[in-house]
Amino acid sequence: MRRPSTSETQVIIAPSLLAADFGFFQRETERVARSDAEWLHLDIMDGHFVPNLSFGPDVVEALRPRSSLFFDVHLMCSKPDILLQPFAIAGADAITIHVELGRRVEDLIWQIRSLKKNVGLAVNPPTSIDDVQPYLDKIDLLLIMTVNPGFGGQSFIEETLPKIQQAYRWKQEQGLSFRIQVDGGINQRTGGLCAQEGADTFVSGSHLFRQRNMKFAVRALRKACSEASSYGTHMQGVSGDIQDSLL
Repeated sequence: MRRPSTSETQVIIAPSLLAADFGFFQRETERVARSDAEWLHLDIMDGHFVPNLSFGPDVVEALRPRSSLFFDVHLMCSKPDILLQPFAIAGADAITIHVELGRRVEDLIWQIRSLKKNVGLAVNPPTSIDDVQPYLDKIDLLLIMTVNPGFGGQSFIEETLPKIQQAYRWKQEQGLSFRIQVDGGINQRTGGLCAQEGADTFVSGSHLFRQRNMKFAVRALRKACSEASSYGTHMQGVSGDIQDSLL
């Protein structure tokens, strides 16, 4: 199946604030804004759904007046229903919840939509991609986690690539327009692998924030993903030398 070229689907780069210096959120957000990235990804963790804590709506509210970036809020929380309105008011543009929440998912999607925010649905590596299928016509964004969530700096899990391929196939077959986002261990090589399978939105944390010149790093990642998207799955199984050319 041919993948969309850059002329058909814009590649979006979303630096993850989880990898930023927490002592300088404003400065780090301004750094992202200068980098030519389109989105800012904000991971919200409650210490229960995942074994880590991050920050709340007050941080988003403080950053919102200082940035025109698209705020992509990812709720890794056991009780997201109590957080939807606070984050919507704080300035989130998109709010993503997890399919692992089970029966609550449909109502949560409706709540996010009623707040006039873009709706995202995330799926963790151990969870079957089939679990998201009933909701694909109700969402704007499908987030396929390529690491187990909770901490930044983890290694990319290549076994998640078939999930991206299947999500893209469903999207094409049903004529849907949701974006396919990947998050976890994303760099030029792994982003390229995901783009080959149909991903168009790339969350990257450590890979971007550790660079002295983030603008250069964002442009290089976007270029690698844009070029890889035109190859599609026929690149699978070819020599490593060809895939290395995506770096």
